[in-house]
Amino acid sequence: MKEIILIKNGEIALKGLNRSTFEDALVKNIKRRLSPLFSADIKKSQSTIVITPLSENPDMDKAVEQISRVFGIAGFSRAAACEKDMDVIRSVTVDYLRDQLLDARTFKVEAKRSDKTFPLKSPEICMELGATILQNYPHISVDVHNPDIVVNIEVREQYTYIHGNQIRGAGGMPVGTSGRAAVMISGGIDSPVAAYMMSRRGLSLDAIHFASPPYTSARAEQKVHELLGKVSKYSGTINLMVVPFTEIQEHIKDDCPEDLFTIIMRRMMVRIAQELAERQGDGALITGESLAQVASQTMRAIGCTDAVATMPVFRPLIGMDKNDIVEISRKIDTFEISIQPYEDCCTVFTPKHPRLRPTLDDVIEAEKALDMDALIKRAVDGVKLIVIDKSIEI
Repeated sequence: MKEIILIKNGEIALKGLNRSTFEDALVKNIKRRLSPLFSADIKKSQSTIVITPLSENPDMDKAVEQISRVFGIAGFSRAAACEKDMDVIRSVTVDYLRDQLLDARTFKVEAKRSDKTFPLKSPEICMELGATILQNYPHISVDVHNPDIVVNIEVREQYTYIHGNQIRGAGGMPVGTSGRAAVMISGGIDSPVAAYMMSRRGLSLDAIHFASPPYTSARAEQKVHELLGKVSKYSGTINLMVVPFTEIQEHIKDDCPEDLFTIIMRRMMVRIAQELAERQGDGALITGESLAQVASQTMRAIGCTDAVATMPVFRPLIGMDKNDIVEISRKIDTFEISIQPYEDCCTVFTPKHPRLRPTLDDVIEAEKALDMDALIKRAVDGVKLIVIDKSIEI
């Protein structure tokens, strides 16, 4: 008997003729995540990916932790692989699932027999194995409708796989299968969640952060590094571009109407972000905006911001309540970092009474006071690049 991991694909199963492309990407991502732990044979078989460690004494607990953060996986199980012999199957089941069976009060057996040469049919496997479990664990009873544990027996061409309840996977699509996009990230709660959600849809990520020293501190930038480190546990490598934004904000403050400051600032951010995104080969921008959450996120304000966009702007949080966003931030372990009191550039020179229903004509007229091309060029030329990847740290 040897221990393996069985992975069940999620949406990949619906991809038709393109399915193998998505499966290959998923296998590549799994290999990368497991490479610091052990070498493994990873094979695709009947809508399942089978991971067989090749090293002695592999750290399966760490492997499960890594796999739980790989997008594209609906569910997975630690399983025992044994001979296709009913006596062996009975013995391995009783021993391998001991802890799970001792903790359960009810169970049922499910069997799949893809190898039709196996002498027992699926219902007969269930009956024999159920009797064995009842004999060895007299405290447990059968419940075919809502059992505490489902004992799964999969008789395949080479081995029989035995496992208990499936562990829920991260879902989504394999990172890299939907292209690349750049997330505009502050130090708040929302943008790391937006990055996580779009990576879950298969996007590889770049990130753009606007820094305004001395109004924002080095600790505020470090906070962004830490947030992206948490996101990268799911997304893999993130290229962070830090944009010097102080000069632009000071010019807006001095030369533009105060009530339009935030809208003009956001439009400048989008212009700069698009230029950087195009250099990276990104096809879209991602923001953490949620409709009506703040003055710059009213429908009219978002419309003024998007008027300068020449590529898609994804807003995965646009219809979400703050409580829902916070729940996800806790799940991905970014919340406690986000609430640290180190302010980002979005809080610099915030107008007392921002215009809630700005018109595009007014914004365009106000921007004429700025030397737009020169300001953008100096900001882009001063960008600092940092590579962040915590996905293979053990």
